[in-house]
Amino acid sequence: MTKDRMVWIDGLRLIAGVSMVGLHASSDINGQPFPDFSTWERTGPVMFRSIMYLARTELFIIISLFLLFMSLDARPRGYGSVIIEQSKRLLRPFLFWVVFYAFYRLLKAHFFGYEDAIWAQLSNPLSWLGYIFLGDVQYHMHFLPTLFGLILFYPVCRIAIEKPWIGALVFLCLFVKHEVDIWLWAHSNIIPATDYLVRFVKILTYLGYGFVAAAGLGIYKHIGTKGGLYPYLNMILFTGVFLYMLKLVYSFRVIQFGNWQYNYAPGFWADFLMPVILFFLFMSSQQINRFSWLSRLAPYSFGIYLVHPIFLDIAEIALWKTDLSPIAFVLLKATWAVSMASITVAAISNTSWLGWTIGLGAFPNISQISRFARSKSAETVTGVNDEL
Repeated sequence: MTKDRMVWIDGLRLIAGVSMVGLHASSDINGQPFPDFSTWERTGPVMFRSIMYLARTELFIIISLFLLFMSLDARPRGYGSVIIEQSKRLLRPFLFWVVFYAFYRLLKAHFFGYEDAIWAQLSNPLSWLGYIFLGDVQYHMHFLPTLFGLILFYPVCRIAIEKPWIGALVFLCLFVKHEVDIWLWAHSNIIPATDYLVRFVKILTYLGYGFVAAAGLGIYKHIGTKGGLYPYLNMILFTGVFLYMLKLVYSFRVIQFGNWQYNYAPGFWADFLMPVILFFLFMSSQQINRFSWLSRLAPYSFGIYLVHPIFLDIAEIALWKTDLSPIAFVLLKATWAVSMASITVAAISNTSWLGWTIGLGAFPNISQISRFARSKSAETVTGVNDEL
């Protein structure tokens, strides 16, 4: 199987999925960098986060669009067909997990005393609008509506396949995102539907990652398949090291002040460019193909990303009253969540009725449901007859 697969892209998928678990485990239960602890006690979690945050959800976006462009290159099809295909692949699981997390949150809310606020959201139609269009039902669900929004604009990005230099537009796109976001949030008190405007700007500016994905395919088609990117490995690696140095400065500021340093602009650039570096770093590596086991595990990455908050919530409830240091709290959460999410995804993937919820199975059709109902009815009748 792995001879026909790009192990480097499978490795990226797996790293992106697991790193998101570590990222979300790296803060306290309020999503903060442990401000009630000393600077020394904050150091471990913040440094752990700096490593986990190398592979952001933006890496998932680059990977997804790269694979879409590769698929279209191998099997051309019309815009409408692509959108219908992608809506089935992305929006069906998304809607399932929106409903699930909308009510699952009540478990943690009940334990920490904000259950009434969640019930108020559930009874508010505007909240459900945000759940569906913004994915704000849970902190990780924003990825799917954002990715689908980008896919709507995929033809714009494909020009970079033949002209890879267009991938450099990612710098302009990120600059616009940074500046417009600052302006929108500064005027959020007078601008209606700010959250929706910010998301629209995010989708438009994230087309920069679409240009990167398309440029990556163009480069891969021309020289990547022949190992032609290998001479650039050291240059890409050193660029990543320099960006990580900026992330370290950002991390030390967080450790010092005990809050996220959103105003530190170099940290923004280091964070949002690192997925691009990781993408080309793995593409240029000649050693990654030795790890064929990555291709066996990579299909589970999407599911791990989707289900991991279930187990992070359980861990926070179980560990809340324990006298653990911040780094022990973080490592226990991350280890537990990765392990249990992996087991859960493996179990779901073997369930014909739920595999589609994590992208590992076909969506059941009406005829399958009818046959299943009839078989269950027959089993019930047989069981009753046996008892009689």
